[in-house]
Formats: sequence, structure tokens, C-alpha cells
Amino acid sequence: MNASTAPIVYQLKVALIGISPMIWRRFRVNGDSTLSDLHYVLQIVMGWSDYHLNRFIIHGKQYGVQHSGGFSFSDDPNAVQLIDLQLREREKFRYEYDFTDRWHHQLRVEAIQYPESPLATPVCTAGKRSAPPEDCGGPWGYLAKRQHYSYGHGIEVLADIHERGTEAVSERYDEIQLLMQWLSLEKFDCDAVNRRLQQYAAGDREWLFAEVIG
Repeated sequence: MNASTAPIVYQLKVALIGISPMIWRRFRVNGDSTLSDLHYVLQIVMGWSDYHLNRFIIHGKQYGVQHSGGFSFSDDPNAVQLIDLQLREREKFRYEYDFTDRWHHQLRVEAIQYPESPLATPVCTAGKRSAPPEDCGGPWGYLAKRQHYSYGHGIEVLADIHERGTEAVSERYDEIQLLMQWLSLEKFDCDAVNRRLQQYAAGDREWLFAEVIG
């Protein structure tokens, strides 16, 4: 196998900008993955539902996967492979999702690897915390809601239930559901992400984002 056809694997780290504690993922993709592939991989590893417009900014140029009603790009994302971009180790670039909430992701090339064979599927190796809920108001809205639906608020709700019993549960049912949703965002299920990456790699994509939406 010559150098031009040898497998290349990029190890990337992605983090949401403007969020603390950090929400991040580490994952690996083949060099022949297209920008369209990278878009869907990012949607999967972050836990987004591909509802909104998106774009990459790489070397000052914009790329993206076109959505109905959105703007078009000069390059077909299905025709541009990562290897075409001549990315270098430690290089950074940006991915933006949802131009209303403005979720900005910073990607960093942590390593460029040359294995004997390419990856069978993209793989997520690590991460922390779930992505914010869709349409929650961007970083500022997310941080405000997360502060409200905190463990301290949960203790207050439990104290009220302990004091008033089923009456409090009935009155605060919707609030309890939201509280459980927001507290669960501290978790990240890497195994579940990799199952969805395998589904994507196998071409079985009909219900790929329905799982997130549902």
C-alpha cells in the first residue's frame, strides 16, 4: 500500500464554546470521511437532532450540509473529504449549529494516525455531559435554566413532597419532569453514542435522529 492510499485516522476533540463545566467529546474518524459525514457524526456524538442549520468554518472558508430553506455552500459536503483539507495536528476549526441559539463548537485535531486498516465505523472514546436541550435559548439560556433546575431546587421539591405528599406531586408534576430532565444532563452515555455511530456507518439512518427527538 502506498502513501496516497494508506488509511488515515483523525482523532478530534469537540467542545461547546461558552459553557462551563465543559461539554465535550473525543472521537475518531477516517480521513476519507466527507464533511457531510463529519456533520452527522457531530450531531450524533453531541446528541443534537439535526433540526437546524449548520456550517463549518475551516481555513476561513464555509462548508455545510444544506437544509430546506437554508443557504447553500459553494462546495458539495459529500465531495470534500477530511484528507482534502490538509488538517494538521493541534489545528482548530469551528462548527456552528442552530443560528438562533448559536451553538458554537471548537474542534481540535488531537492526533493524526496511520493504522494498518481504516476504522470500520467512527468511534467516540470519551466525553462529559449531555448536550443542552434543543431550543433552550443558547448558552445563556442553558446556563440560567441549569442553575434553576439544580440539585438544590430538587431538594426543595422533595421537601415539599415529603411535607404535602401526593398533593404536591400533582401540583408540581410538570416541574418535576423538567427537573429530572435537566439533572440527567450531567450524564453522558458513550456506549449509546457508539451504537448510533454504528447505525450511521451501516447506512441505517431512517430513525437515527428520531431516537434523540423521542
